[in-house]
Amino acid sequence: MKRLIPTFSLFLVVAGLVMAQRRFGGGRGSGGGWGGGWAGDAIRTARELPSGSTGTPVWTNPRGFEKDVFTFVRIRYDSGGYGYGRRGGWATDIPDSDLNLSYRLQQMTSIKVDPDGRIVNLTDSDLTEFPWIYIVEPGALSFDDAEAIALRKYLLNGGFLMFDDFWGDSAWRNVEHEMKKVFPDRSFSEMSLDHPLYHCVFEIKAKGQVPNVGTGADSEHTGVTWERHDGDTRTVHHRAIFDDQGRLMVLATHNTDNGDGWEREGESDYYFHNFSEKIAYPLGINIIFYVMTH
Repeated sequence: MKRLIPTFSLFLVVAGLVMAQRRFGGGRGSGGGWGGGWAGDAIRTARELPSGSTGTPVWTNPRGFEKDVFTFVRIRYDSGGYGYGRRGGWATDIPDSDLNLSYRLQQMTSIKVDPDGRIVNLTDSDLTEFPWIYIVEPGALSFDDAEAIALRKYLLNGGFLMFDDFWGDSAWRNVEHEMKKVFPDRSFSEMSLDHPLYHCVFEIKAKGQVPNVGTGADSEHTGVTWERHDGDTRTVHHRAIFDDQGRLMVLATHNTDNGDGWEREGESDYYFHNFSEKIAYPLGINIIFYVMTH
């Protein structure tokens, strides 16, 4: 992580950053999501789950400030849309992506971060306690009426939603379709690289593509970083929905897998340096910082 140095002057850089292949502890596993293997509704935090990669970091915050932190919140949802996807897709990359990004955010900035993360349903009463939520693999996402209403209220009251890790035309159509349930009168628009989000901590000059770790490691020899063949999957899109005052409410990172960039950082030196370090972490940290300050 030596090259991951924020340029934003208000942030504190932690000296002696961890090298690329650091192991946080825990065993290597299969990764890829736990949604089909346990009673997902009983799980409240990412910390309750075993690592699916090279282990997850552990840290603590000062006593008395447990709630004065940023929390990575993953949304549990049902599958049933007409894009590609699988049952339990909401749990892809958990817990490693959630906890690794949370650790890097605390390591690289002055933001204090919840060391456990949360898993929340859109209809849970405590959704409004968290200003930032994340949905992974939404290609087969399906909102029911109660979820659409809850999400609309959440977003209009100041919340933010990030979609990530979905590829191709059918998956994109499904996300558009489901978000029309939430906002019938609002549409996505492509984010321009002159938006302040891309310049608030790290200077981001391109919408880089993050593949899964296997494709990414192989890309050193193949040059291929895209997945699937459903339309143009080589082009990365960052599409947004704004409120009436121009506040960013939803950001969809399409044809890219930032979650794998966070989850799989310790599995391949080439993958870490070219995808985790250069693309996934800077973008994730910028998104969180911008949303938490706007």
